Amino acid sequence: MLRDTIKAEQILAMKAGDKPRVAALRLILAKIKDRDIELRTATPGGDDNAMVIETLQKMGKQRRESITMYEDGGRTELADQEKLELAVIEEFLPKQLGEDETRAAIEAIKAELGATSVKDMGKVMSELKARHGAELDMSRASALVKESLA
Repeated sequence: MLRDTIKAEQILAMKAGDKPRVAALRLILAKIKDRDIELRTATPGGDDNAMVIETLQKMGKQRRESITMYEDGGRTELADQEKLELAVIEEFLPKQLGEDETRAAIEAIKAELGATSVKDMGKVMSELKARHGAELDMSRASALVKESLA
């Protein structure tokens, strides 16, 4: 499981004395634990790896937004810290589809669903997320779907 891999990497980083990496891995594990607590009240079940990947994707998105804000504000030291954390987070995410692959997936789903206009965007997005959610940045995919349906 992905959770176990992250824990093992944390132990290796601690043994190697890599403090920035240990800190980033601790952030990841803390966020996963928060998500576990959050999901206790929800219906039990579900795929643990899917939950961990979803959590990592959210953390990555937050880091990218923070990097942009810090760089715009001239806070390069904070942006560098966020970049380091983002690099560690991205190590555990599945390989992301490239733009061409994403466009091909969108076109296949459009053909299957018979989607022709922007009104069908919700159907296309939900099917895209169901099939490729772990491999896509959904905000970028959304822009591509909108462009394809326009």
